[in-house]
Amino acid sequence: MTDFMIGILGSLAASAILLVLGLLRGSRPVWWLVAACSRCTGTRIGRVYRHQSSAEQDLARDLRQARWVKVLAGRGNVLTREVFSPLWSAEPSPQSVQILLPDPGPREDSWLDRRSQEVSRFDPGFTRGLLRTQVRTNIDYLTRVMQARAGIELRTFNLPNNCRVIATDRAAYLTFYSASAHGRSSPCLYTRAPGILYTAALRQFDATWAHATPPVPAPPP
Repeated sequence: MTDFMIGILGSLAASAILLVLGLLRGSRPVWWLVAACSRCTGTRIGRVYRHQSSAEQDLARDLRQARWVKVLAGRGNVLTREVFSPLWSAEPSPQSVQILLPDPGPREDSWLDRRSQEVSRFDPGFTRGLLRTQVRTNIDYLTRVMQARAGIELRTFNLPNNCRVIATDRAAYLTFYSASAHGRSSPCLYTRAPGILYTAALRQFDATWAHATPPVPAPPP
């Protein structure tokens, strides 16, 4: 029993150390140490980005090499940026792309509205309807993309959107949204397959996908 407890405490300590190192430095020279510690704990964390936005260059490279892609996002703005453009173009692209975005439709129990209220506490320009409008705009963009390219599926969900998951057959990028910061300013974890965090990310995506539905077309203006 003593050896078992020591092993658990050692794993927790290693996890804490690698996260602190990644968040404080966030630079390439310490990534090898982060990866080495994560192998001991089974988390398979390869990198820790201080801000989600700083992961986009590496994410773009992984997307170009992916056989499939799964995206669960709280807003989906990254889907319209250059990082995802190779997936929507005529270049070689993944065999399948599954995308989950919050349901922007009006409803009394909207988790999207809850997130809007949360963000408005630290961003006064963030009105209740702004996030809904942004999600709807991104859905319209993806709808046009799907008309030109096969292999893309889009569904919407009404569940707590407290994290972003972008997963491929090789790795996953995980961002846990803070109640006091935008997602782009939150730390992002890069975890390799197979591993505890990678498996958890896919389980989160698959569970949400199973309860999601195709987006309802926006009413004409």
